[in-house]
Amino acid sequence: MRGRKPIQRHIDADHSHICFKPCGVKRNELEKVALGEDEMEALRLSDYEGLYQQECADKMGISRTTFSRLIESARKKIADALLHTKAIRIG
Repeated sequence: MRGRKPIQRHIDADHSHICFKPCGVKRNELEKVALGEDEMEALRLSDYEGLYQQECADKMGISRTTFSRLIESARKKIADALLHTKAIRIG
């Protein structure tokens, strides 16, 4: 049985070649956290642009509840990386 067809999400910029890592630790010694491009866009719209969730969802072409799940997932991944000395890879 197949699920619903994924909705095309509108992403304003390509962040796929961005990576952050803690200082003083070799990259090959780090665990990595993968942040999806849609999660990065959710962070950009909500936290950087300061838009309300409904505005962000409208810009991305998704429902507000889907946006809420995306932003929660992105923030949890970033907190995990910061608290546990992990690299963040986008894309």
